[in-house]
Amino acid sequence: MNAQKGFTLIELMIVVAIIGILAAIAIPQYSNYTSRTRAAGTVAEVASLKTAVNMCVADTGKLSGCDAGTNGIPAIANFTTTKNTTALTSITAGVISGTSGATDSTGTNLLFVMTPSLVSGAANMKWDTTGSICDAQRGLKQGQGGC
Repeated sequence: MNAQKGFTLIELMIVVAIIGILAAIAIPQYSNYTSRTRAAGTVAEVASLKTAVNMCVADTGKLSGCDAGTNGIPAIANFTTTKNTTALTSITAGVISGTSGATDSTGTNLLFVMTPSLVSGAANMKWDTTGSICDAQRGLKQGQGGC
């Protein structure tokens, strides 16, 4: 007699069920991870603009007049968009706003507004980030990037 070799239908169904459960957990987590990565990339890409605003304030002594295309701050048209920062909306009085490549759970891109403030007696400006990019699940967590 020949002994049959192979898996039974039940064993194969159990393997498929396990793979399905793992995929149901892993895919949303991966999506959250890539969105958070893009949010962090936005902060890194906008850092050069924040430096330009810092230089403008160092030269002029005030935030007013630190707009896109003036006082060493690049024009918005010169900003190259990427997967991380899909649009730069404005730079007015040092406030930088735009759209991140990070998305919420519906696929809508997250918005950011980075606002500088002069702190009396401090060596550096303080930057506060607001907008939908401050989302602990798919964007920046509290305490990251100025959120």
